[in-house]
Amino acid sequence: MTFNRADFYDAELRRHHEHFRAALHIGLKDRVLDIGCGAGQTTRDAARIAREGKVVGVDVSEELLQVARRRSSEQGLHNVAFALGDAQTKAFPAVHFDLCISRFGAMFFADPAAAFANLGRAVRPGARLVLMVWQAADRNEWATAIPDALAPGRAPANAAAFSLADPAVTTDILTQAGFASVEFAQVHEPVFYGPNIDAAHEAVAGLFMEQGDSRSPEKEGVSQRVRALLESHLTPDGVLFDSRAWIVTAHKPQQRA
Repeated sequence: MTFNRADFYDAELRRHHEHFRAALHIGLKDRVLDIGCGAGQTTRDAARIAREGKVVGVDVSEELLQVARRRSSEQGLHNVAFALGDAQTKAFPAVHFDLCISRFGAMFFADPAAAFANLGRAVRPGARLVLMVWQAADRNEWATAIPDALAPGRAPANAAAFSLADPAVTTDILTQAGFASVEFAQVHEPVFYGPNIDAAHEAVAGLFMEQGDSRSPEKEGVSQRVRALLESHLTPDGVLFDSRAWIVTAHKPQQRA
């Protein structure tokens, strides 16, 4: 069995994705910018609705973008494009997009204030911003339980993933970037790690063991702890971990006459 990152993310977030898609309210002619698009599921969904518009997906992973381009071509989507780059510094057309979206991609900016200011310049007055971001690590079981099984006492998963967890902090960042009416809606759904213990074990290895940890999940003690954790989370629907996220919405105010 070979771990496929692109397929894993889409399966992991299937329940979250339904909430996110419902919050987008994409128009037929919208020009949409998808930040941290990965393998392009959100980009393709947007392109199917904005049939007379254009959707651009941006990501820092060329590997995932290759998957996104191939799948878009296979599905006959011609109003979509993908670009390699960091949205924090990438030069976008000014005052161009009607909607900027990001499903768990906007948390990883090195300088969130600069990044959202850049995105603010790329959207037109009246444009909407819709983000899905994780709430705090202690409200996401996957982020604490899995690292602890790998190494008891280990810090939660990638701290950057929770950089937009605090509504006050995020509201301030977006307001400073020129966005208004910032609102937060909670999404409480489990994340899916695999249909069975073996698949979930492989996902843990692929996601958590390449972050500088020299120990292998196959080493007896670590493997036993990981498998015990996964077994305790096995349900009829697969291996599930509790999680909480925010859907953050805002808009760029109309210019005054």
